[in-house]
Amino acid sequence: MKIGKIKKFDFKSLLILNTFALIVTSYFFNNIFFIGVFALFFFISLCTTKSGLEKIKKLNLLQNIRTEGPTDHYKKSKTPTMGGIFMMFPFLIFLLIITIYLGSLKLLLLFLTIFGFFIIGFLDDYLSIKHKENTGLKTKEKFLLQSIISIIFIFLAYEKNLINPLITISNSWEINVNIFILPISFLVLVGLSNSLNLTDGLDGLAAGCSGIVFYGLGTEILLKEQQELFVFSILCYSMSGICLGFLKFNSYPAKIFMGDTGSLSIGAIMGSIALLTDSIFTLSIFSGIFIVESLSVMIQVGFFKITKKLFHKGKRIFLMAPLHHHFELKGVKEQNIVDNFWKINILLVILGIVLKINL
Repeated sequence: MKIGKIKKFDFKSLLILNTFALIVTSYFFNNIFFIGVFALFFFISLCTTKSGLEKIKKLNLLQNIRTEGPTDHYKKSKTPTMGGIFMMFPFLIFLLIITIYLGSLKLLLLFLTIFGFFIIGFLDDYLSIKHKENTGLKTKEKFLLQSIISIIFIFLAYEKNLINPLITISNSWEINVNIFILPISFLVLVGLSNSLNLTDGLDGLAAGCSGIVFYGLGTEILLKEQQELFVFSILCYSMSGICLGFLKFNSYPAKIFMGDTGSLSIGAIMGSIALLTDSIFTLSIFSGIFIVESLSVMIQVGFFKITKKLFHKGKRIFLMAPLHHHFELKGVKEQNIVDNFWKINILLVILGIVLKINL
């Protein structure tokens, strides 16, 4: 079956499925708090995004489209951006309140790290709008800032034994990576943040997939049955609600984009929570879409450089990278690409949870 022929799976379908999954989760764990948190932040996100959209229009904070991208995207050049502000503010406020209330070092490190990535994304978006170009911070500048924040987080967490060098595959199978947990942690945090940023190229793609992944990560953490990790499940379900609330305005045709303010922050939330809860392996399954999108760029760039050296003319494997642009240039409609990437992501979450339960 061709990818463009699969039955449409839209925002309402995703919301219904995610809500049903949370109802089942709440029933299974005999606690309706989970569905309550999701619903609360879903409606908070709806309200903040709706009101924020009007403010962004008044401030004329509009998206700049890169000239080398698909020509169909030029029509999106006047779409309001920096919507990630209205996603992250409710979450950061919620996280700060919990951090102060519990007095947790883990949560404090989480807050500071996410806030750092939020500032990087905000600067990148602001400079992009100011310079009227698709890029704000230079790639090296962005990577350097991400690296500084990540290294501080990783070394503080490692020194306080908040990061486990035993990567858990299942209840009976762990891999002791010893000191190599440091570069692995860096790869998880910086890599996932940038991967999500690359995925944020089609209407609703990053927001929808993120909502799905956060549900999976929250449920996987619950399955560990560790009381001290309960709060991280709550944070994941709140982010799932925020992502789907934002998706109401971000799904095709998008009325607002999250920008780097949103995508870099969301990737940092996933990565840092996974590191603090020993969920690296399962998150790598849940985040398959983000990983493949990132790998498609690395493969494309690497192959182009190698063939240019060998044949004095660079060749490409994909029509365009990231992978979603390849499908666009193949003639698949944007909505169909997004819908089917969501479906794949749902299957990946189911696979990850099944492996967690049965291995």
